Amino acid sequence: MTKSDMKSAVNFVRDSVAWSLSGGLGYQLYLGILMLFMVLGLYAYSVQTSQGLAATGMSDIVSWGLYISNFTFLVGVAAAAVMLILPAYVFKDKDLHRVVIIGELMAVGALIMCLMFILVDLGGPERAWHLIPGIGLFNWPSSILAWDVIVLNGYLALNTLVPAYILFCHYNLRKPDERKYRPFVFLSIFWAFSIHLVTAFLYEGLPARPFWNNPLLGPRFLASAFAAGPALIMLALALISTFTSFKIEKTVFNKLRIIAVVAAIINLIMLFSEVFKEFYIPTHHSESALYLFFGLKGHASLVPWIWTAVSINLAATIILALNPGKNHPLVLFPAAALLFIGIWIEKGVGLIVPGFIPSPMGEVVDYSPTWVEICITLGVLALGTFVVTLLIRPALVIEERFALQEGSHHHG
Repeated sequence: MTKSDMKSAVNFVRDSVAWSLSGGLGYQLYLGILMLFMVLGLYAYSVQTSQGLAATGMSDIVSWGLYISNFTFLVGVAAAAVMLILPAYVFKDKDLHRVVIIGELMAVGALIMCLMFILVDLGGPERAWHLIPGIGLFNWPSSILAWDVIVLNGYLALNTLVPAYILFCHYNLRKPDERKYRPFVFLSIFWAFSIHLVTAFLYEGLPARPFWNNPLLGPRFLASAFAAGPALIMLALALISTFTSFKIEKTVFNKLRIIAVVAAIINLIMLFSEVFKEFYIPTHHSESALYLFFGLKGHASLVPWIWTAVSINLAATIILALNPGKNHPLVLFPAAALLFIGIWIEKGVGLIVPGFIPSPMGEVVDYSPTWVEICITLGVLALGTFVVTLLIRPALVIEERFALQEGSHHHG
C-alpha cells in the first residue's frame, strides 16, 4: 500500500465518520433515542450477568426464548441481501444495482444483532471464549453450532469488505475493479444460502424435538427470509427516499414486491403443508403444534400470537400479490410491514418455544419473557439499527457524489 493510498484510506474513514454523525436536530434525536435503548439494554444485561439466566423467563424446559427467536429471524434478514445481490451483480439489473449496497449494509447490521443475541444467550460474556476457534472447545466439524459460528462470521466479513471496497473506490471517484470484488460477490451468494440452512440444520438435527425434526425446515427458512428481508429493505428504502436527497426509482419497489410475494407464497404453501401433516392424522409428535395452534393441557399463551401471525401473513401476501394500489405507498408499505411482522412472530416465538413443549417427559410449561429479556432485546435491536444508520448515511453521500460525477462525464 503506497503512502497516497494510506492517506486516501484515512480520509475515507474520517469523512465517513463525520457524515455518519452529522445531521439535523431530528437525526441527532433519533441517534440519542437509539443510544438510550442501548444503555437500557446494558443495564438489563448487568442484571442478567449478576443473577444468571434465572433473571429471564427461560427455564430448564424452555431453554431458548426471545434471544434465540430473534437470532433465528435475523439470520434470515441477513441472508435476504442476496435477493438484491443476485439481480444487481449477476443479472446486471441497473435499478437494483443502485440500492444493492444498502441491502448489504443492512445485512451487516442484522449479523451484528445475530452475534449479540448469541452472546447474551450464553448468560455471561466470559463463556464466549468457547466460540473462538483454537482457543475454546470448538468441536468442528462435528458440531453444527461450530459451523454456525463460521458461516455467520464469514458472511459478516464478505458483506463488510465488498461494500467497503466499492465505496472506497466511489469515494475516490473511480470505478471499482470488478476482478477484485466479483469472486467475493459470487462467494457471498452461496454463503447467504449456507447461513440460513446451517441455522435450520441446527434445529432439524434434533430427533428428540419432533416439531423441528422436519425436512421442510431448511427450505421454509429460506422462503420466509426471502419474503421478510425484501419487505424490510422496501421499508428502509422508503425512509431513505423520504428523509434524504437520495431518491429511489419506483421500479425498485415493484421488483422487491415481486420477490417478496413469490417467497411469501412459497412460505405459506410450506406452512399449510406442515399444518396438514400435524393435524390430519395427529400422533403424540403433533403435541407441539397442538400447543402452538390450539393450546395443550390448559396452556395456551402462544395461540393468539400464531393466529395473528398467520392472519396478517396471509393478508399481506394477498395485498402484495394483487397490488390493489398499483404500488401506492399507502398500500405497499403497510403490507410490507405486516408481512415482516407476521413472519417475525411465526418464525421467532412461533418456531422456537413450541419445540420445547411438551418436554421429553411430557411436562408443559408456559414461557413469557421477563423485563430483563425484553430490555436486552430492545438494546440489541437498537444497536443493530444504530450500526446500519451509521453505515448507510456516508454510503448515500458517496454514492450521490459518484453518480453526479458519472452524470457530468456522460453529458460531457
